[in-house]
Amino acid sequence: MDEPNRGHLTKDGIRIYEDADYAGMHIAGQLAAQILDEIAEFVQPGVTTAHLDDIITNKIETAGAKSATIGYKGYQHASCISVNHVVCHGIPGKKILKDGDILNIDVTVIVDGWYGDTSRMYVAGKLSRKSERLIEVTHDSLMLGIEAVKPGNTFGDIGAAIQTYVESQRMSVVRDFCGHGLGRVFHAPPNVLHYGRPGTGPVLEEGMFFTIEPMVNLGRPETKVLADDWTAVTRDKSLTAQFEHSVAVTANSVEIFTLSPAGKFHPTY
Repeated sequence: MDEPNRGHLTKDGIRIYEDADYAGMHIAGQLAAQILDEIAEFVQPGVTTAHLDDIITNKIETAGAKSATIGYKGYQHASCISVNHVVCHGIPGKKILKDGDILNIDVTVIVDGWYGDTSRMYVAGKLSRKSERLIEVTHDSLMLGIEAVKPGNTFGDIGAAIQTYVESQRMSVVRDFCGHGLGRVFHAPPNVLHYGRPGTGPVLEEGMFFTIEPMVNLGRPETKVLADDWTAVTRDKSLTAQFEHSVAVTANSVEIFTLSPAGKFHPTY
């Protein structure tokens, strides 16, 4: 999809957006984050993931926005809901949440052509200590990755910050999925890896928009995709967690487009 009159491309094919474009991304990101705030009260034992997706679909429509995922490569839902050992792209359906289940809900909306993409973790019922620690480490790894975002740093610096921290906590970073550029398209260069070496990869420049969305496993990092061609699970059936923000490189730092309006980004709020 073309993005007419939107900044320019770097030698790595990464789009540099203009100052006026930040506002559109902020509005889209805030809507996605608000929907994730509002779904929290419905995440309870006994609820199906399809019911949660129906609520999200309705909220997007009520806001006058569009779902980026309905119809995307044949996908038919407004969210991905990934429970326990599902790493990402879990399809909402008849699955009934049980007490202690942890789940990632991922929502992308389109507002006036701009894409707001974010995900976070939830718990149905009582959170076990093991799950709580996994969620904590995953959340903190995202925030450490975001701290590495500033002009002059590299994408390798982001990945290294995440990987170093996660592995210091004796957990593993998923290699098979990554963050991505976005703006007026859903997925664009660069691939934002959640592992890597400092000082490698493209240099961060003001005006770059992308997601950071580390997936962290309690066990080994390997994943497999199920027969539905969407659902990715941990090969060793270990628990997994993910958090995602959409961010921009600013003149000397970073702006997060998808901050939770209600301060509910972390499920132990």
